Amino acid sequence: MNEASTLDGPARDHNSVDPYDIEAVRADFPILDREVYGQPLVYLDNAASAQKPRPVLDAIEHAYTHSYANVHRGVHRLSQEATDLFEEARVDVARFINAEKADEIVFTRGGTEAMNLVVASYGRNFLQAGDEVIISTLEHHSNIVPWQLLRDQIGIVIKVVPIDDDGNFDLDAYHDLLSDRTKFVSVTQMSNALGKITPIKAVIDAAHRRGVPVMVDGCQAVTHLSTDVRALDADFYVFSGHKLYGPTGVGALYGKFELLDKMPPYQGGGEMISSVSFEKSIYKKPPHRFEAGTPAIAQVIGFGAAIRYLEGLGMARIAAYEAEVVDYAHEQLGAVPGLTIFGSRDNKASIVSFIMECAHAHDIGTIVDRAGVAVRTGHHCAQPLMERLGVAATARASFGLYNTKSEVDSLVAALRQVEEIFA
Repeated sequence: MNEASTLDGPARDHNSVDPYDIEAVRADFPILDREVYGQPLVYLDNAASAQKPRPVLDAIEHAYTHSYANVHRGVHRLSQEATDLFEEARVDVARFINAEKADEIVFTRGGTEAMNLVVASYGRNFLQAGDEVIISTLEHHSNIVPWQLLRDQIGIVIKVVPIDDDGNFDLDAYHDLLSDRTKFVSVTQMSNALGKITPIKAVIDAAHRRGVPVMVDGCQAVTHLSTDVRALDADFYVFSGHKLYGPTGVGALYGKFELLDKMPPYQGGGEMISSVSFEKSIYKKPPHRFEAGTPAIAQVIGFGAAIRYLEGLGMARIAAYEAEVVDYAHEQLGAVPGLTIFGSRDNKASIVSFIMECAHAHDIGTIVDRAGVAVRTGHHCAQPLMERLGVAATARASFGLYNTKSEVDSLVAALRQVEEIFA
């Protein structure tokens, strides 16, 4: 495959004048046909993990039944076929986020491992005691705990950008935190608990004026927004396959090649080396330097299929459709007595977190589940954010490209049952 022509080829959003055909989209997802407790499944837990369309399932099955072998190492036909499919997926990922080249894409087990990779490889080798790393109150634990581990190991200082009462990232406070001691910024593009979108371009630009690199947690945003890492000028960008309608166990780290090239390996083993002796090892160039061992081959191939599926629908069309559903959800949920939504509707996508005066979040989740509605309850791996909101847990309805307004109605009807039971 000609990598350059592929990356510079078709536009990433294949939008058309045709209306968004929600019934055709839903038909692509076999699991949506099932029932739960005798009720049609209403799946509103997409922020945790999205369901898989038929093209992804077919790609995984085909990989296992027609072209399965270990990649990069074999001269036989199956290995060559598997390697081609694997590397084509890398090109798909690079095109999807508009990376300059496929060699800037490292396959990982998910967004969590991608962030840990950057902290362990870049952070441990280019930061030192007293250096400050800026994160925010909106972060998932995956963008908090690795930095705390590094703090305990080498003595960095973690600074936290606050949010306002509407859940918005406080850009003025961020500017105040930036100083000569700031050596790294790591911020989410979209909160997994509130759906609030951060002013990530302004965050990056302010850091770069001080020569500070930025890692963006794009695990939620990349599913709902068109992503262009070159326009953002992100130094690192991470996301997961399973939230993007692809398989679990696979994700991607984008890094500017000049940064990846100076970072040491994250793990050691096969595939990431050029040569090994008992005296020393010579490592491959990125991205293979960071992909030790046998990778998640079929999952990576399915990841590529998921991206092509999304490109076929068009990210702009998906975003416009989802915005209508989420607006409707805000309107309908806001009319439920005793229900409080966290995070104002502005600067927000596809997530509505709420509590009810009459019931704990876990009770809400249990009762609506009996009505066939799947929502997430708990702290959503964002305990510091829950503390800021003054709650232990919320119920979270998170919407995807296949959800409908009628499913919002099903959720509201189930919440009315919660009200009847506990009131």
